[in-house]
Amino acid sequence: MEILYGLHPVEEALKAGRRRFDHVLVARERQDDRLERVISLCRDAKVAVRQESREQLTVVAGTPAHQGVVALVRAQEFLSIEDLFTPLAPNTSRLLLALDGVEDPQNLGALLRVADGAGVDGVVLTERRSAPLSPVAVKASAGAAEHLRIARVVNLVRSLEELKRRNLWVIGLDERGSCDYDQFDLTGDCVLVLGREGAGLHDLVRRTCDHLLRIPMAGGVSSLNVSTAGAVVLYEAFRQRRNAAARVEKGIAPGTGGKPKKQKGLGS
Repeated sequence: MEILYGLHPVEEALKAGRRRFDHVLVARERQDDRLERVISLCRDAKVAVRQESREQLTVVAGTPAHQGVVALVRAQEFLSIEDLFTPLAPNTSRLLLALDGVEDPQNLGALLRVADGAGVDGVVLTERRSAPLSPVAVKASAGAAEHLRIARVVNLVRSLEELKRRNLWVIGLDERGSCDYDQFDLTGDCVLVLGREGAGLHDLVRRTCDHLLRIPMAGGVSSLNVSTAGAVVLYEAFRQRRNAAARVEKGIAPGTGGKPKKQKGLGS
């Protein structure tokens, strides 16, 4: 069994219905509507609820940041890369996120939260040299980790090559990229690859990418934090895809995706 703590992670895990709950502990000192909502979800799911002191919850969670809710749940089961071949919705372009060695659980959680909000079809994590999907990461995701399709792979390069064979463009984010992220067509089938904090993409992963995009920086630093950079590019992809869907509804042909946008000349 695993520990989940925090209002959002426990609430979203109950809503998603993917995990088996053993029981949920709530702090007897806390009584408010948010906690009552969690307790109501537990009743609906026939999950046992026990009241304990806040101090006891801190012992079980291993942190005082539990917000008065701690759950004992079955460990989350990861998917295989094959499970991510198909999109969430039929007849839509696939958008995946692959993380190349993100080690900070707060960054991992923040990226999962952004991925869920931006409509990502699935996330690819590596088994080694990366942050585990720990209670800290799940809490940082505000429970988004419970709703995402997440695959854990041994060899990221091999998985990216397999995604290529499934007609996805592999697009890396790198400060040395040749194209600005907002000048690239992200409406097609693609997987965005983000690298390690500070070090960026591994060399072999970088060479596997079909395109490398950069985020232009106007200040004195050369790059953004990986979770911030991921949010910028994923929501640009989300924006482009919403606009493309609106054009299709109006009978306008969509773009091909996976290519730099054509630049308009002066006076055009």
